Amino acid sequence: MYIEKCLNNGTAYLRLVKSQRILNDKGVKTVRKKIILNIGPLSKFDDGKPDFVERLKKSYKAGNPIIDSLKDFIETDSNAYQTYHLKINEGSESCIGHPKKFANTLIECILEELGVTPFVNRYKSIFGANFDLMGFVRLLIYGRILSPASKIGTINQNDDYIDPIIKDPYKYNIYDTLDFVRDYKKPLLTRINNNLVSKFNRKTDIVYYDVTNFFFEIENPDDDIINEDNTITKGIRKNGVCKEERKLPIVQMGLFMDDKGLPISIEIFSGNTLDHQTVKPALENSIDNLNMPRFVFVGDRGICESTSLSHLKELGHGWVVAKSIAKSKQSDKDWIYDENGYIFQSNDFKYKSKIATRTITKDDGSTDTLTEKIVVYWSKSFFEKQKHENKSFTDFIEKLKKNPTNFRITSSYSKLIKKFLKTDVVNIKTGELVNSKELLAMIDDEKVKNFESTMGYYQIISSELNKNESEIINIYHGLSRIEDQFRTMKGTLDTRPLFVRTPEHIEAHLTLCMIALTVIRIIQNKIVNYQHYNKIGNSKIKKDKITRDKYWQMGLSGDRLQDALNKWNVDILSDGYYRFNDIDNVDLKLILDAFNITIDKKLYTKNALKSIKTAIKIIQ
Repeated sequence: MYIEKCLNNGTAYLRLVKSQRILNDKGVKTVRKKIILNIGPLSKFDDGKPDFVERLKKSYKAGNPIIDSLKDFIETDSNAYQTYHLKINEGSESCIGHPKKFANTLIECILEELGVTPFVNRYKSIFGANFDLMGFVRLLIYGRILSPASKIGTINQNDDYIDPIIKDPYKYNIYDTLDFVRDYKKPLLTRINNNLVSKFNRKTDIVYYDVTNFFFEIENPDDDIINEDNTITKGIRKNGVCKEERKLPIVQMGLFMDDKGLPISIEIFSGNTLDHQTVKPALENSIDNLNMPRFVFVGDRGICESTSLSHLKELGHGWVVAKSIAKSKQSDKDWIYDENGYIFQSNDFKYKSKIATRTITKDDGSTDTLTEKIVVYWSKSFFEKQKHENKSFTDFIEKLKKNPTNFRITSSYSKLIKKFLKTDVVNIKTGELVNSKELLAMIDDEKVKNFESTMGYYQIISSELNKNESEIINIYHGLSRIEDQFRTMKGTLDTRPLFVRTPEHIEAHLTLCMIALTVIRIIQNKIVNYQHYNKIGNSKIKKDKITRDKYWQMGLSGDRLQDALNKWNVDILSDGYYRFNDIDNVDLKLILDAFNITIDKKLYTKNALKSIKTAIKIIQ
């Protein structure tokens, strides 16, 4: 380590730096300077005598620096380690450990690079906040990542950090903070997206979208409100199809995500809003305002109706979306199940495609023409999956056919079985045709065989006529990654059940959860890059570039990441010393190594702790 003088806007500053060799994004070793301590402006320490900087450097090398704050960073001989003499009296608070969270140091650095911190500080006065607005935002995001709790519970975590985030917080300012996040959601997410593009090399050539929902522990849904002008404001917490199959009011959330799992934006909808009804409003409210270059929109079956695809077309974007085979025209089904034209990659996978044009009617009554590549494939793995999912039902049909009079049909099976019944059956005694409702339900074996023969087939439609079938299929399969982020939100971040009740606070809560998810994904991607360039954890990696799939095969899960960050804490000892705990934890060490954070085996002073944050470089 050495001392250097640098200029900042024409002002001379002193800092302690260390040269080190690191791997850049291309996997090439390069020498970088790591700032260990920002000492301060030269004018603050200059004693007016000649050659102050040179004298300071010599005094530091000699182990007796002129500036006291440098004493904690004196490099000593490896055989002459410092000995600590701590004085702890019986009855002192120091006799009992009070570990304090330190992981917020890394989270804060990421929030600064994302632009969250400067954004909030800039708009604080415009919003009219007379309290520590950024402190409350920090608490909400730190708490969601490290120790998810209710809003008031999160405020009660204020003293759990190495330094309290807010001095004497008034807990109800938490709801004012939610108002701020809701009011400034769009410009805040725009700032974050711009920084992800400029600093984190975000690519948005592919945009994934899916819908999930979150439940509320309340008995009754919200009422709709009739306004004075006779318009209706829908209640946000409504009964709908809950992903967790809970019979509770829910709210729908649409999430946009890039190909590295980094969120782009969210939109919320009433709980009884159908998935496909969210797409166009979500695009209009979020993505259309971000001025993104052309991208390919990826959505699941039931998500994208033709009006949404027409909207994407008007803005110059493309799409790769799944389409239900069951809801396709009979002529399309005949083509899908016809063996002619299939290309066999192996006995386990085959595909074919065609170009088709269709005319659709938009919301305003006008028409549009969509020309698309239709790709269908059969996969043995998908066939086995469907077969397993339907095994209990197909077994039920066989048992029913063998002994129909003694077999009880449950209400759930009664709905499913209708499509397998013969429309008419023969009355054995008279030979006349009668309606099946008047007789014992009989199974149509041909329909059962047809059902089983359709297993394993999948259909995708795309605007990307020049992409081959494999490219389109691979792009679509990336959609499964968004489910990982929903699991992280619902599990690691403990997003639900929601305890806020107004639409504004619900949207603010989910926006903060989205930002927390972004922080987690940045840490995970950093780990992936570190593992890749150091050939850690995956010996099969040979390419210089990380493929999209590699981002999902390495790194730490959300739960492991959360556990590791919670181990990064500090004990407060006597005589102004601090001790790190569990730094040798495998997962925590992986995080620290990925960000090139060095925690030496020593006790730390307050200044030395501050220097750790100063030295953290999110962008390298």
